[in-house]
Amino acid sequence: MAGGIAEDDGVLVDAWRSGDKAAGKRLFERHYAGVARFFRNKVGEGEADLIQRTFLACLEGRERFRGEASFRGYLFAIAYKVLCKHYRERRRGPEPLDFEAESAHTLSTPTQVLAARQEQRLLLLALRRLPVDYQVALELHYWEGLTAAEIGVVLDLPLGTAKTRIRRGRALLEAALKGISDSPELLHSTLADLEGWARQLRAQVLGEHDRT
Repeated sequence: MAGGIAEDDGVLVDAWRSGDKAAGKRLFERHYAGVARFFRNKVGEGEADLIQRTFLACLEGRERFRGEASFRGYLFAIAYKVLCKHYRERRRGPEPLDFEAESAHTLSTPTQVLAARQEQRLLLLALRRLPVDYQVALELHYWEGLTAAEIGVVLDLPLGTAKTRIRRGRALLEAALKGISDSPELLHSTLADLEGWARQLRAQVLGEHDRT
């Protein structure tokens, strides 16, 4: 299924470059929810503006997409650059930001994402306490199903480094969960099915058609 989507994306991109505005619209509609999810747990106010910036940058730079990677990977790479620029603009200080050290928890106001289950709420909080680059890697892995190679494109990393980033990110996530949970039972429940809770968050909290 994923291969079919990637192939369809390539056809749509070619048509879009040739002047087919309807093909561009279909691409945006197909990938809007994923881009919205990308920003949802990383920024407070201004999420809609960052989504708009991402698609505008994609529109302006569509000739640069040559198909070496998936269109989704290319689009999320733009979203990542937009996110980093947003954080830098908010910081406005002389010190450069290190996204392998700084977290969304320290760089942005709390999000208003609500989760039905305690495990989900705990997972969202823990993800925001990871360094941004690790949060990005894990959320793209769990929520969007991107491969390590695609995540490497997003973060501009070699494949081996991207794989390490995912493994290290999971270890940091487990440590963050242990650090913020005051219930051994809740912690055990969350860690026992981490991937399951992540999938549920994608469907229930960060839904495919949620544009609010």
